[in-house]
Amino acid sequence: MSATPCGLSLVVLRNVPLFSGLDQSELEKLSRVAGRKRVERSASIVRAGDSTDSLYVLISGRAKVTNTDEEGREIILAWLGPGEFFGEMGLIDGSPRSANVVAAEACELLFLDKDSLQRCMQDNFQVAQKLMKILVTRLREADRKIESLALLDVYGRVARLLLDMSEVVDGNRVVKKKISKQDMAKMIGASREMVSKVMRDLELSGYIRVENDQLVIPGVA
Repeated sequence: MSATPCGLSLVVLRNVPLFSGLDQSELEKLSRVAGRKRVERSASIVRAGDSTDSLYVLISGRAKVTNTDEEGREIILAWLGPGEFFGEMGLIDGSPRSANVVAAEACELLFLDKDSLQRCMQDNFQVAQKLMKILVTRLREADRKIESLALLDVYGRVARLLLDMSEVVDGNRVVKKKISKQDMAKMIGASREMVSKVMRDLELSGYIRVENDQLVIPGVA
């Protein structure tokens, strides 16, 4: 891990929602203590059980947050893209990492050590406030996933996942990010074969269609 050139860190930090309310001088303080790291595709960024020493921000690339069930099967808890961060929980309560984060493609990351982040939150209430809001949002998302696993069948879980991943484009919902059926299965607690069957049934029934290598959910805005 090496120190990040101040200019790059400043630009990245300014575009991270957590730090967007900081003034120039505060951003410069953070940029001077920030570090930079590159990881290759499939590399582990953090591992469950490791001690927590830093907050990570994705500059580029995508990563997945994973854990394993009692039988050792991988479960995908979340996907992360540029501007998103992870590793904040352990910095607050001092607990070890609660999940794995793996690079889904080559990633560039910015990191802040525990002391620097805590000083930032102490000096800037808006950062602490935003962090709390983001944690609440993630907790609500986790509650929805638990609800889906408990109450919805595989058809319902696939449908909810597609809606959650989609965005509105020209009156339709479109899933722009590519995701394999295997990864979908890991996200909703089902087999790849069952996900394939559900996707095929949804397409044959007209609930979804593929256009220009993107998945469209017509009639839902």
